[in-house]
Amino acid sequence: MWKEINNDTHKGAYQLTGEGATVVLIHGFGETSNVWKRQQAALEQHFQVIVPELPGSGRSPLAEDVSMEGMAGFVRAILATEKVENAVIIGHSMGGYITLAMAAQYPEVFMGLGLFHSTAKADSEEKKEARRKSIKMIQRYGAETFIRQTQPNMLSAASRKRAPELIEDCIQEGLQCPPESLIAYYEAMIARPDRTAVLQVLPVPALFIIGKDDNAIPLNNILPQVSLPSISSIHIFEDVGHLGMWEAADTSNLVLRQFIEFCQHRS
Repeated sequence: MWKEINNDTHKGAYQLTGEGATVVLIHGFGETSNVWKRQQAALEQHFQVIVPELPGSGRSPLAEDVSMEGMAGFVRAILATEKVENAVIIGHSMGGYITLAMAAQYPEVFMGLGLFHSTAKADSEEKKEARRKSIKMIQRYGAETFIRQTQPNMLSAASRKRAPELIEDCIQEGLQCPPESLIAYYEAMIARPDRTAVLQVLPVPALFIIGKDDNAIPLNNILPQVSLPSISSIHIFEDVGHLGMWEAADTSNLVLRQFIEFCQHRS
């Protein structure tokens, strides 16, 4: 079911399905809620699933504040609208940055935290420069050229060979995000702070899903972080790039369900 939030501070759309303990799935850069469709279909049989469309993506208009903190406030407002007191919140890539911003601002709403191909570290100077180059590419050649050139690289070489249809799916996801949103997201990611301290004091279990062939969040970036929380569940997917929810959908669904159940029984 599609729902909307529309108040003085936040405007946007989200999907709400299922019943039970709540899980929130936050999409990443160049994506919409559709990126989680396989997980939503599996998890809504057991839990209440909320899948926001971040401001500037899909059905949600671009907001004035699309910092990680601003978008964390958007997701928090959805939870308040639905009267959800606590939830397992899982973010993919940029969605993970937003999840960590939520944990810094609103720790009381967490029953568990998941980083799906994401990191608590701030951008390195090299990464910041790469993002700035991407902004210039969007400005010069347009969003479609940028998306068609870059988004397929989110998949591993093995996935592109095994399931070539995912390449076009990946491109179509990116095309739902207008250029001004892509640029705003890049600028927000460049500006985001390091949040490894959030993991160190996290009072709930943490889930790390890592793609062994992920070029966006390499294995050696995230591995040092998995020991920071007091309770960690760590999964490394073979032959998977940056889109494990598509590249290894069944495995992802099982891992997510088990983690949510663990958090639910622990709370």
